[in-house]
Formats: sequence, C-alpha cells, structure tokens
Amino acid sequence: MTCNETGNLLNAYVDGELDSAGSLAVETHVRGCASCSREVENIRALVSGIENGALRFKAPPHLKRNIQAAIRKANPTAASSFFQWRWLSVAASVVLIFALTWTVTLRRTQSSEEAQLVNDIVSNHVRSMMANHITDVASSDSHTVKPWFGGKLDYSPPAKDLTEQGFRLIGGRLDYLENRPVAALVYQRSQHFINLFVWPSGRSEIKPEDQLSLQGYNVIHWTKSGMTYWLISELNLPELNECARLLQE
Repeated sequence: MTCNETGNLLNAYVDGELDSAGSLAVETHVRGCASCSREVENIRALVSGIENGALRFKAPPHLKRNIQAAIRKANPTAASSFFQWRWLSVAASVVLIFALTWTVTLRRTQSSEEAQLVNDIVSNHVRSMMANHITDVASSDSHTVKPWFGGKLDYSPPAKDLTEQGFRLIGGRLDYLENRPVAALVYQRSQHFINLFVWPSGRSEIKPEDQLSLQGYNVIHWTKSGMTYWLISELNLPELNECARLLQE
C-alpha cells in the first residue's frame, strides 16, 4: 500500500470505520512510514481537541446577557419558550455526544480485536507447519475427518473434500482462537498448505468476504449460516480465492 492510498484511508482508520482487512493494511503501512505515522497522530490530536472542547469558542457573558435581554424585550412569551427549547436541545446534545463517543470507542475496540485475531491466525498457521503438526487426524476422506471432531468441540465443522477441484483435503486438527478450541481443516494445493479455521460466529447472516495479506500470507474471511471461516495460505490470492469459492458452494 502506497502513501497516497493510505492517506485516503487515514481518517476512516482513526475513526474505526475500516473493516479488518483495511485496518490491518493501514496499520502495516503506518508502522513502516514516518510521514503517515505523523499524519495519524495529527488526526488523533484534532479529534481529541474537538472532543475535549479545545477548539470551541465560548461566548462572553455580556454577549449572552445582551441577547437574552433583547429576546425578552421583543417577546416575553417567545423568550420563555426559547429557553425551554434551549435546555432541551442541550440535553439532547449531551445524549448524542455520549452515543457518538460510545460508537467510536466500540469501533476502535472491534478493530483492535480483529487485528489481534488475524495476527493469531497467521501465527497458528505458521506454527502448525514449523512444529510439523499440520494435522491431528490425517485423511482425505471427509467422512473420517468430520466425525473425528465429535466430542472435542461443541459444534460440527464442515469438511468438504475438494480433491477433484485441485484442493486435496489432508486432514484436520484442534486449534485455539478467540479464547476457545476451534476446528482447523487442512487442504493442500501442490506444495502449499491451506488452513481453514472454523467456529461459530453468533451471526446468522452472510458476511461478504474480507481479503488481506500479512507477512507474506493471504487471508480470506467470511461468515455463513452462523459460522465464521478464516482461510489462510502462502498460496497466491487468485488460487486461494478459488478455494474459498468452492468451500462456500
């Protein structure tokens, strides 16, 4: 990602409005770019100044008194209504500010949690190959792999055999993500291993794919039928996309 591309996303990044892929891409670039890092700090300082009221102008007391006196003189009834409305608007503004602050905080927290999850997924993928522990159950038969998880997890992960399409199922294993045991289904394309991490997401709707690259690995994420799927490999993105498409059929 270039500085120009990153610059167009910095405001959304600071506000927590990017998806996990966009947020991670910006974070990766900012860590290695002093110019973009300074720009992020400038935007954060501006946001902080607005939130803390540092950029607001407070009317002097005499100006407020003069305006209030003029309103009372022109129409006492209107003045009373005006001040009632003013207090209501102040109360509504306080509620709105609180809601916006809560939303921004929640988005930033979610973005940080998603970034950590992706890092954990990459680490688990690499660790499984470094420790020569790519599978706990080695089989290309989905009717062997799927039942193996029975009693080990509180859900039944799908185990599609895509051998005929060029993505051979070679087995599965137990892994650990988001503070829980999860299923890892392992596929192979030529000499490349592909990990598919699957666990319940609590979402019933279908979530569009997120795609990103991190540390030389391609990651594709989607949710479907209450399950979340994370597909990762050093395989090139077009072929990994084809694997993801087949898994979603």
